[in-house]
Amino acid sequence: MQDDTSGSGRRSWLSVVKALLTHGVVVFLGLLAIEYLVIPLLVGASKNLHLLSRINLGWLVAGTVLEAASLLCYALLTRTLLLGARPAFNRLVRIVLATTAVDHVIPGGAAGGAGLGYHLLTSDGVEGADVGFALGTEAIGSAIVLNAMLWASLLISIPLAGLHPIYVTIALAGVLAMLGACALVYTFTRGEERAVRIVRAVGRRIPRVGQNRLERLVRQIGDSMVHLGRDPTLLKRGVLWAGLNWLLDAASLWSFVAAFGHLVNPVELFVAYGVANVLAVFPVVPGGLGVIEASAVTLLVSFGTAGDVATLAVLGWRLVNFWLPIPVGAAAYISLRVPRGSGIKAGRRALTDMAAQFRRTEPRQKPRAADTDEGRPGQD
Repeated sequence: MQDDTSGSGRRSWLSVVKALLTHGVVVFLGLLAIEYLVIPLLVGASKNLHLLSRINLGWLVAGTVLEAASLLCYALLTRTLLLGARPAFNRLVRIVLATTAVDHVIPGGAAGGAGLGYHLLTSDGVEGADVGFALGTEAIGSAIVLNAMLWASLLISIPLAGLHPIYVTIALAGVLAMLGACALVYTFTRGEERAVRIVRAVGRRIPRVGQNRLERLVRQIGDSMVHLGRDPTLLKRGVLWAGLNWLLDAASLWSFVAAFGHLVNPVELFVAYGVANVLAVFPVVPGGLGVIEASAVTLLVSFGTAGDVATLAVLGWRLVNFWLPIPVGAAAYISLRVPRGSGIKAGRRALTDMAAQFRRTEPRQKPRAADTDEGRPGQD
């Protein structure tokens, strides 16, 4: 018994050390990204503030409206994929805003945002299986739609701007990653034990995810793909809203560039936008902070946009794309959880609860000898 206790204590101690080292590496890489990607852009922008005197406010307003429309399309995508009971659309929009805020605050925020979204939707009476299907499908589906749109824009832009090895390489890597993920999901859903072992091994190495959660997620995605294949109407509607979400977000960036008097070829702009967002999938910093800014500016300059204009335009776009949804999402969460007139203290308690929700990486449940329902979508 003493040996068992000692071994258990050693394993617990090692797991703590491993978690601390993992989180330390993530924080370190995030700080490096901010120091070498974000700060140089801010310093460069500070030297070109004189350009603000000739900015076109109409295009700025248009860019902000387009960004808001992009978020509405994402809410419509979520609504489309909720096959059973749905909350009222105004509540669904606030749920999307709250989860977006979480995505923009923590590294690998998509996992935390999905957890908060699951909590809010099930609290509104939506079945867990329906929530799991919607969240899993929109995550993988949006990524597939973005990669398809990026490849289409690449094929169109090559005759216009020539072959850029950097973005072609990135796009190719994105497609290969998606094909690999789809192949893994396919073999996983066919009961291949090797695929199960691979998924669980990968999950053990991903902070805030874990092997059980990743296995459930892959099962959900596999079930989602099967369901979509059997429902062409649902597939078309999902692709429509996912595509509009990306297009309107890219149009917002185009408007911010236009606000400084430069009209970018829309196809070339979408290449820069698409590559930047593909790079942002690596969960080193929240919401691709620094990665999106640096890559978008670099590619816009390579397409003929002046460096000072590209820098200020991208930073302005990221102000409404990345930073503004954080306080707006926090306010949306408070409006969902706190009755009107409850006071500031109630709002603070709601924000504390919000932080506690996205810190939870595994559902609280009693241990079971065998989990026969683990593969069912939405089972948390």
